[in-house]
Amino acid sequence: MRVDAARAVAVDWVRQHARRDPGVRGAFFSGSTVSLSDDAVLPASSDVDVLLVRDEPGKLGKFRHDGVLLEVTALTWDDLGSPEDVLGSWVFAPSFRTDTLITDPTGRLAAIRERVSAGFADPEWVRRRCGGVRRRIEDGLRVLDAAAPLHEQVTAWLFPTSLTAVLPVVAGLRDPTVRRRYVLAGQVLTEHRLAGRYPELLDLLDGGGTGPERVREHLAGLAVTFDEAARVARTRFFFSADVRAAARPVVVDGAAELVAAGAHREAMFWVVATYARCHAILAADAPEREAARRPWFLAALADLGVSSAADRRRRADAVLAWLPRGWSTAREVADAVRRRDVAR
Repeated sequence: MRVDAARAVAVDWVRQHARRDPGVRGAFFSGSTVSLSDDAVLPASSDVDVLLVRDEPGKLGKFRHDGVLLEVTALTWDDLGSPEDVLGSWVFAPSFRTDTLITDPTGRLAAIRERVSAGFADPEWVRRRCGGVRRRIEDGLRVLDAAAPLHEQVTAWLFPTSLTAVLPVVAGLRDPTVRRRYVLAGQVLTEHRLAGRYPELLDLLDGGGTGPERVREHLAGLAVTFDEAARVARTRFFFSADVRAAARPVVVDGAAELVAAGAHREAMFWVVATYARCHAILAADAPEREAARRPWFLAALADLGVSSAADRRRRADAVLAWLPRGWSTAREVADAVRRRDVAR
């Protein structure tokens, strides 16, 4: 399906939902489809992200509407903030650099879009967004709770570590998606003649990595764990939408696409992130199955070199020590983008 057709399906769902939900104040597109042209083909492993502005926040999750997989999240005006708040946010700003609005009865989203589109590439705002990424890395990795359940420990180490890939993506004025963030980082660095910096990002993640066959084995184990977690899930987590049958094409098949494309080291981020989410669900709703599936999770952690809390602390310290170099790389990317734009 073409991207414009998929977006039209999302617009139809929003209109139907808004008629039933008087709390909806606006809606806009977000995520990976924002940067795709109308005539591009929507990958089977991609969903269409929609953010609703409404009186109460919440995650409606992933579901199909007229054959399109949507992921819908609700946030409030306070969550979004002022136009300047959005312009300084590496999470929200990319959604407003182009016309992504679906419905905007108050005009507030249009005001945000006008401010963000005008200032998105301004060096000061680029620096602020990169600074937000850096703070998230530092805040996440300075304190790791070695007494927390394993899945929580892994998540607490993994996601801030993966933001090292988001840093050059944000500096390069690209949208930092989740599953493909390392691939995007490699593209940005290569585009700006900094490809030699990319291997160090992967090393911070996996300590040197493992081969594609081994990653395929981890993915096969994850598929089983994913299906079990999706089947037994009852407790609500923020990420619950990513561990349900409807999400399998994005979560499992999307990781397989990365491996098939030669990005097996990059895929390990998503494999382990999903393992941790699945084990959080199993621990809450089927503890005996969590224990039974844990050896596969542990095997993936071993191949990343983060089996123990001490390993994760050591690797977190390595990321913190690398951050000045990562910040320098982000500045080089931002400078290269600015020179390119001036030359046009």
